[in-house]
Order: sequence, then structure tokens, then C-alpha cells
Amino acid sequence: MPPRLSALDASFLYLEQPTTPMHVGAVSTFRRPRSAGPLGGFDYDRLVELIEQRIALVPRYRQKVRYVPGNLARPVWIDDPDFDVAYHVRRSALPKPGSDEQLTELVARLMSRPLDHTRPLWEMYLVEGVARGRTAMITKTHQAMVDGISAFDIGQVILDVSPPGEGDLRLLGEKGRRARAPVEELWMPRPEPTHAQLVLGAVAEAVARPGEIVDNVRVAAGDALATVGKITGTAGKLFSIARTASRRAPGSPLNVDISTQRRFATARTQLDSYRRVRAAHGCTVNDVVLTVVSGALRNWLLSRGEPVTPSSSVRAMVPLSVRGEADVPSSAAAGSLGNRVSSFLVDLPVGEPSPVVRLHHVTHAMREHTATGQSVGADTLVRIGGFAPPTLHALGARAASGFSKRIFNLVVTNVPGPQFPLYAAGARMLEMFPVVPLAKGQALSIGLTSYDGGVYYGFNGDRDGMSDIDVLAGMVVESLDELMATVG
Repeated sequence: MPPRLSALDASFLYLEQPTTPMHVGAVSTFRRPRSAGPLGGFDYDRLVELIEQRIALVPRYRQKVRYVPGNLARPVWIDDPDFDVAYHVRRSALPKPGSDEQLTELVARLMSRPLDHTRPLWEMYLVEGVARGRTAMITKTHQAMVDGISAFDIGQVILDVSPPGEGDLRLLGEKGRRARAPVEELWMPRPEPTHAQLVLGAVAEAVARPGEIVDNVRVAAGDALATVGKITGTAGKLFSIARTASRRAPGSPLNVDISTQRRFATARTQLDSYRRVRAAHGCTVNDVVLTVVSGALRNWLLSRGEPVTPSSSVRAMVPLSVRGEADVPSSAAAGSLGNRVSSFLVDLPVGEPSPVVRLHHVTHAMREHTATGQSVGADTLVRIGGFAPPTLHALGARAASGFSKRIFNLVVTNVPGPQFPLYAAGARMLEMFPVVPLAKGQALSIGLTSYDGGVYYGFNGDRDGMSDIDVLAGMVVESLDELMATVG
């Protein structure tokens, strides 16, 4: 019998609506190699070739979802007999001048479109014509594919730590971990099960576990409580207070009925700035990040003429990995990320005018959450999964998706990446911006990834509710500058 989706994975399929497509994305920019090199330049044909060489490392990307008649059991993963890599890897181009604004508009339009559920649930776009000799790559992966144990994002497996011709591509530089070498194989899809086989398999499971069929019907019907229960059991121990919170999230223009269309914006900062603030104030880099977000939201609310008082706050759901050191694999062969992601509710003090006091508020709140010693640091996360920000951002979005706007105002995911350059077919990756999906009633999500000395923010917003999303993105740099001014 083909592998069956977990209850959580199935819930993402059942609960998906036109206004809340449940795919996570990433936008990466690359500098085109000066010469073609032994493996050719970084163009569409080379990208397709590279994916064909390495897609065996992510077998889920050649599988599609098959539903069981009558929802007697959760859907199953089956090999797509008509798999066509050229359908999933697409080519696009920006008109001159190929500005960042044109790129973010393209990202917004692509992320607004749901994935085709009759095919494997992913897409990749190679975008040519980006200004300053760059090429962009946009990926979309449905959250049902990201189980947090064995699933990697397709964008990860095409990255190497050195360009072709510079040393042994099998070694991840000084880290001593294995890179993704090409996999030669003749792939033969397994036969697709018949309707009768699917029903018989469902009946056999129902006999063995009678309560399973009831759970399947509840999840398929969109039972939110059932979904939250599945998340609690599958995506790690969620923030327990969130289930019984007596205080509603503060009223905010971030919580509105959202449309099917999106806006996207980016912000670029330097990791060294966060480290300097951390050293000066005795906090963590994540504390500094949340304080920067707090300051940006404060200035954005003021620019809108929203009432901001000293007690004003914006409640963020902040997913963090809580995998213990003992769980970290000792070798790179164990590519498991683990699925222990907890979500913490943090009231961001947007009403506080002093950046230092804002930082102290955030630091105190986060220390209460991390006092158990379970949270995982940046170095450990990078060691667990190599370069896996899209997967970890997806886990964070999954952990948050079962809750409503009554509990929090927005999601903020912060995932560290390696502090050395990575390459795809000889093209150096310059930046990577996450695209975290919106939940129902959430007009904004913020994701950020650190990579090779930079910290890159991706702002995904509802097109109607966040018409000024670029204004908010621009205020990130201003907020960080306010904190830097406090460093002696």
C-alpha cells in the first residue's frame, strides 16, 4: 500500500481555501558565472539538468496525492506516472530594467496562485533579466510535503559549497559534511493503486484502529479543533498557553478578511549589526530580530495614523525549534531536521518609544519561553540540516496555522543559514528571502533568513490589507539603525 499522509499533512489539503493557499516559498538571487565552466552556465536547461540529477534525493517531489473514495482514510502518496520536470521547473523573465520592485511583484503574483493538486505539489521558476547581472529562483512547496523528518525543499538539493571545478564537490568545505552529489538512476514509477485497493486498505485500517475513520471525517470536514490536535501531536509540543489563552490578541489592522492576491516586499540587513547589539546588551540575535520587527511595526502603525499608546502591543507567534542537542545527528548522512517545533506567543512592545526598553521587554519575554533550555541555537540548526531555511520556515508556518487571529496578530519565522557562500551550477547565491504563507484573517507574515553575512527579510501580505507593505519593509533598516545607535 502506498504511504499515507499524516493527519497533519492531510489537514493542510482539506483546509486549503482560495484565500489561504498553503504553500511556502523562497526567492533566491544568483550572480551568473563569468564563464560557462565544465558543466555549463546557470540557465534554464542547466537548472532542469541539475534537478533531474538530484531529484532522487527528494523522492516526494515525483509523487502526487491520491484521495481515498469517501474520505474513508487519509490520502496516499503515489508516484506520478506522467511526471514531467519541465512542467514544474518554469522559465520567466523580467522586462527591462529588471528592478527589485518588478521581481517582488512577480513573486506576489506567483505566490497568489494555488498549486495543482493533480500533480506533485511544487513549482520552481528561473527568472532571467534581473538587474545587475543577476538571475532569480522562486520556489513553491505545499506544506503537506514538509513533514520535518525526511522532506527537504527542492531548492536545497541543488546547492553546493563550491562552484564546479574548485575542489571536491562532495565535501562541504571546512564543515566536513557531504554535499549532494549527482544521483544516476532510471526511475520507474510504481503502479497506481485502484479505487478498490484504496478502499480495502482504508477498511483494513478502520478494523485495526476504529477511531481513525472518525478522525479522518472530522479533519476532512474542516474541524479546526481536530486540526489543532493533530498539529500538537505531529509538529512538536505547541505553546500550551495558546490553547487556553484568556486574553484575545490586541486589535490590529494586521487582522482582516484577506483576498486571494498577495503583495511581497524585502529588506536587507547585515548580521554583524545584530551581533554587535547582542554583545552590547547581553541578549540573543533572535531577541534583536524581534525588537527590530517591533520598531518597524511601531513606525508603520504611526505612518498609518493608527492609535499607538505606551501600552500598545502586537502579538507575534514565533516558532522555534526545540530539538535537543542529544538529537542532533553526528554525520551529515542523517539529513533529518526533526519536527519538534514549538510556537511561542510574544507581545511585541510597539507602544514603547525607546529601542533599548523595547529590547529589554522582548528579551525578558523570550527568556521565559527558553528557560527550559530546549531551544536550539543557530549553529545547531545549521548543523542539523545544512542549509534548510525553506523547510524550517514551512515547519514554523505549519505550527502556527491551526490557530486563529483571536490569539495572535502575525507570524514571525527566523531561520539561520550558513555563513559561507553556496552555488547552483556555478552561480553564486547572493540572497535568500522566505515567503511564509498567510493564515486565515492574517494580513501579514514575516520570514527572515541569515546567510553569508546578511539577514534577509521577506514580507508576505494581503494585496488589499497591506497596500503599503513596502513602507513597512523600509522601516526595518530604520529600526535596526535605532538599536545600533545605542551601541557604544
